[in-house]
Amino acid sequence: MQKKDIKFLRINYLRGPNMWTYRPVLEAWIDIGVLEDFPSNTLPGFYDRLTAWLPSLVEHRCGVGERGGFLMRLREGTWAGHILEHVTIELQNLAGMQSGFGKARETSTRGVYKVVVRSRHEEVSRFAMMEARELILAAIEDRPYDVKATVIKLQDMVDSLCLGPSTGCIVDAATDRRIPHIRLNEGNLVQLGYGSHQRRIWTAESDLTSAIGESISRDKNLTKSLLQSCGVPVPEGEIVESAEEAWEAAEDIGLPVVVKPTDGNHGRGVSTNLTTREEVEAAYAVAIEEGSEVIVERFIPGHEHRLLVVGKRVVAAARGEIAGVVGDGKSTILELIESQINSDPRRGEAEEYPLSLIIVDREPVVKLELKRQGFTPESVPPAGKEVLIQRNGNVSIDITDQVHPEVAEAAALAARIVGLDIAGIDLVAQDISRPLEEQGGAIVEVNAGPGLLMHLKPAEGEPRPVGQAIVDHLFPEDESGRIPIVGITGSRGKTKVARLVARLLNLSGKQTGLACSDGLFFGTRQVEKGYSKPWESGRKILLNRTTQAAVFENSPRAILADGLVYDRCQVGVVTNILNAEGLADFYVHNEEQVYNVLRTQVDVVLPDGYAVLNAADPLVVEMAPLCDGGVIFYALTQLSSMGEHLAEGGRAVFVRDEQIILAAGLNETVLVNLNAIPMVRDGVGDIMVENLLAAVATAWALDIPIEIIRAGTEGFDLQLAGIIK
Repeated sequence: MQKKDIKFLRINYLRGPNMWTYRPVLEAWIDIGVLEDFPSNTLPGFYDRLTAWLPSLVEHRCGVGERGGFLMRLREGTWAGHILEHVTIELQNLAGMQSGFGKARETSTRGVYKVVVRSRHEEVSRFAMMEARELILAAIEDRPYDVKATVIKLQDMVDSLCLGPSTGCIVDAATDRRIPHIRLNEGNLVQLGYGSHQRRIWTAESDLTSAIGESISRDKNLTKSLLQSCGVPVPEGEIVESAEEAWEAAEDIGLPVVVKPTDGNHGRGVSTNLTTREEVEAAYAVAIEEGSEVIVERFIPGHEHRLLVVGKRVVAAARGEIAGVVGDGKSTILELIESQINSDPRRGEAEEYPLSLIIVDREPVVKLELKRQGFTPESVPPAGKEVLIQRNGNVSIDITDQVHPEVAEAAALAARIVGLDIAGIDLVAQDISRPLEEQGGAIVEVNAGPGLLMHLKPAEGEPRPVGQAIVDHLFPEDESGRIPIVGITGSRGKTKVARLVARLLNLSGKQTGLACSDGLFFGTRQVEKGYSKPWESGRKILLNRTTQAAVFENSPRAILADGLVYDRCQVGVVTNILNAEGLADFYVHNEEQVYNVLRTQVDVVLPDGYAVLNAADPLVVEMAPLCDGGVIFYALTQLSSMGEHLAEGGRAVFVRDEQIILAAGLNETVLVNLNAIPMVRDGVGDIMVENLLAAVATAWALDIPIEIIRAGTEGFDLQLAGIIK
């Protein structure tokens, strides 16, 4: 008997909206071979093994629409493609890359399916799908499979390849406001918005963050000097160049003191509450290892706090706590650290944990702290003895609602003095609900690119919407980060319509990017010829800070191979649906299947946008109800199908008595006589006139003034414009 197997024929990563969904997906074409004759209920023991390995599959509602829905399908009998979909989704979920969307659809070839899953990162999803196949086959063949090892590998991939939690929370907040984003590198550099309306973030820094301000913040002494000159309370201190100078400075300032690197971060190399020469000199040695210079400061009694300033206000605040252990008379301090501190589920190496693990070999400050108490890491403290391990670096308790207004004002002022739009303000105070002056508190550091995790996942207290605060700072309420985008698809005429629309947009005064079969254009300048890589060409337009409007030609093949390069558009144009020529290799064989591909362009029209549809094509007309926005029909004549649309106040563009008419409900405007248009006089035929009507309707949808549309059409000379050769 032929071996039961699942073979991958092809895997596509659809990077933008596609025929399946608005989001990027991994689309695998698989051949399940003889498994076509073996649904899940005919495979002995398969259900029990699969659910034992992945018990969380019970949460998959599937098409049943209720918890346990997929398991119901498994018991009743479902096929390998459908199972591959759900196992891939669950492996991604277990790895921390949440996904809920999936599809499995038969093709025209028996046993061949298209399996689609939501993908937030191509490499992770590919690995998850490959392992899902191995897991399913192991369950079929009743052989071992190490689910835990696979999940750990996937988690490692998510940690190293996906956006970090700080950047991720900003991107999620942008998505909630329907602001698009583009990841610009393999790290955390992300563009929010398109073209000239874009902003960029790099973790918690933005393109509004001053480079000078960032440099100042790294120089702790300069920061203190500027703050002090503006009346912000700071601890007295001085930079030293040797251990001996450190002690001399400590004597001048007055004990106790703090010794720390001038350019350190995350509390590394910081020693506090030092009272003896031996402690100060030892602390200098630790600090110089972590930075280029060392500063000695007056010790401020109280708790360590971190206030997050975004724009000109404090949006979150956290308090630190010391870390310590209690002796049991048997365990070494190293063992106590592992059992009493590092065992805390809030601690971990990855960025997702609000508290870090304490690794003594990496923390010379910890060894110094133990030495001050008369211990070493190998010491066994008496039962009940409290041993201080770490004084700082444990800021994770939310106290946002407790911050006194004057303290918040001082923190916001400190950020402005340094020149940072987003800043982490470190201050020491005994009671954050009281003004700093009355308790001798002080601001000790101003940090650029502050970590956000302590506010997103505090060890105690309420999480704060800091991502939303950053997005609202970058994009005021009336801004979306969007530019006018026109997407044009269909079987014929796309390129001509795209060139005409781009011309009208340029005439309206907008610097327009155009990606079409003729090449890549910025304004009237052609920068690339041809269109061999539609996605890459389109992306260049969206990344360009000079782009004020964009026009994209989207062939059915490009949508099937890559998806759309943008998430939503102001205008979506569908010219016609003629046949499925050249799409058989995508298992697209008829006009109905082409319809399912091209409707993608209408699906992504914004609620305040328009679909521009050819009223002479019945399949195109059927797309009208799919549009979230309005609809403008166009045709060579005023078709009867336009009547109901106009009666309901809709819009249409058509030709009557050799004149182009713009109709909005019962109101009609004569745009231009066809004889006044050079391209029509040149006898280009009905197809080109139809393309012209599509372009006029699009310009109208974009609110380009009628006078400019008229002047633009009257000036259309296709040969001079390079639109026809």
